[in-house]
Amino acid sequence: MSEQTIALVTGANKGIGYEIAAGLGALGWRGGVGARDRERRETAVAKLRAAGADAFGVPLDVTDDVSVGAAAALVEEGAGRLDVLVNNAGITGSVPQMPTEVDPATVRTVVETNVIGVIRVTNAMLPLLRRSSSPRIVNMSSGVGSLTRQTTPGSDTGPIAAAYTPSKTFLNAVTVQYAKELRDTGILINAACPGYCATDLNGFRGVRTPEQGAAVAIRLATLPDDGPSGRFFDDEGEVPW
Repeated sequence: MSEQTIALVTGANKGIGYEIAAGLGALGWRGGVGARDRERRETAVAKLRAAGADAFGVPLDVTDDVSVGAAAALVEEGAGRLDVLVNNAGITGSVPQMPTEVDPATVRTVVETNVIGVIRVTNAMLPLLRRSSSPRIVNMSSGVGSLTRQTTPGSDTGPIAAAYTPSKTFLNAVTVQYAKELRDTGILINAACPGYCATDLNGFRGVRTPEQGAAVAIRLATLPDDGPSGRFFDDEGEVPW
């Protein structure tokens, strides 16, 4: 197997996911660009390669078992293992999301991508991660998923969002459960908050760049073997649950 570090980033054809892939590529890593849309995926791969990154496309719909299974097979065939998985793909869901008005179908759809999709991809990639000498998993969460911040008077946690916000709290809780199960395996798994970045997820209203948002994921992807696991971080340090 190649000694080159192998990474897979879901939802990597644009925004923060793309910048994570670019940042890992700049380290000399070989990066899988996971994305559903073929044209956008191929465009992202071409752009990354033009910048000197060793990138390859991975057709991947995190809500589909067959797609995820095929993605794992593709990574295994091309690399033989996986060193880093960044679960970045996510959606906000349709509005309104006031809890008294939200369509339960919206909540179900958001959780399917933001939580179940992460579980589906992680479990499919775990056999490949177990072949790595320093496996890392980064789950892209959000500070809005912090119950502490949500319940602190005066804390700016954005608009009420009964689908998106709880999905990130759910993802954080799932991250902790993985860390507990995998504590003796050498696999480090953490949640990351990129901050309020200008992406199409929020209509480009964010105040940070996608590149700035990618920095915390890159840091967690490159943790030393004695690094933390089952924790939640942003650029300033640990985020309270």
